[in-house]
Amino acid sequence: QETELGTLKTYTETRFNFSNHNADTSPLINEATNDDTTSLNFAWIQLGGLRVGKDESAFNTFIGYAGNVIQDTLVPYGGFDTNVIQYYFDAGNGFSAVVSLEEGSDFDTIDSYVPHVVGGVKWTQGWGAITGVVSYDSNYEEVAGKVRLDVNATDAISLFIMGGYGSDDNLVDFDDGRGFYKQWGGNWAVWGGATYKFNEKTSFNAQVSYDEDQNLGVAANIAYDIVPGLTVTAEVDYVNEGDSNWTGIPVGEDDAIGGILRFQRSF
Repeated sequence: QETELGTLKTYTETRFNFSNHNADTSPLINEATNDDTTSLNFAWIQLGGLRVGKDESAFNTFIGYAGNVIQDTLVPYGGFDTNVIQYYFDAGNGFSAVVSLEEGSDFDTIDSYVPHVVGGVKWTQGWGAITGVVSYDSNYEEVAGKVRLDVNATDAISLFIMGGYGSDDNLVDFDDGRGFYKQWGGNWAVWGGATYKFNEKTSFNAQVSYDEDQNLGVAANIAYDIVPGLTVTAEVDYVNEGDSNWTGIPVGEDDAIGGILRFQRSF
């Protein structure tokens, strides 16, 4: 809705998930279980460039997440769920910026009246974009940042590379040196990926990620638009743990592989 103060927008998204877990480690009991989850992922109001409500952190949204794969957090690149008060500025010439005051979530929720703070700038042109974001964790007084380069190599091929660096001197042991923003292992991490469009309906997407703790993630998928509004995506994911087992790989194992088949209806 257009107003004298700018465009008025409202967005909300609730996700309903069901999963079942099969295990056979005991001859006495059936360990298979079901897991039902409901989550409110987005619930915000925006007037002009000012947004207030439940969102995902600008540390991730403004920089464009980490590729077009489903499982893009094999090496995590930042926390998501948070309440925000943020302002987005678009100059109309390719330059944009954001400032976001954030609450965090779970153990990383702010513990005083001082919010977490995220700031970012972006330059977008026909060849691609370069984006930088920096965050301040008010709980632990730690700083993290990421820089991302996107390149439209051809009409069919797009590439990206992103690097992150964060301090962790004040992060507590049970978090394994990971906070709301610097969730990768060690101080630095890197993510890279590509998308190749075979035609208007079919695309191939890949992402590789690695951090200082030697955690390695590889994800690749093929997405196919059967008809307008219906997309099927088949993905394979691989992760190899480094110095710390952050990904939940079973004890005694160094790596894991999995697959995802997604049917998505958009309307």
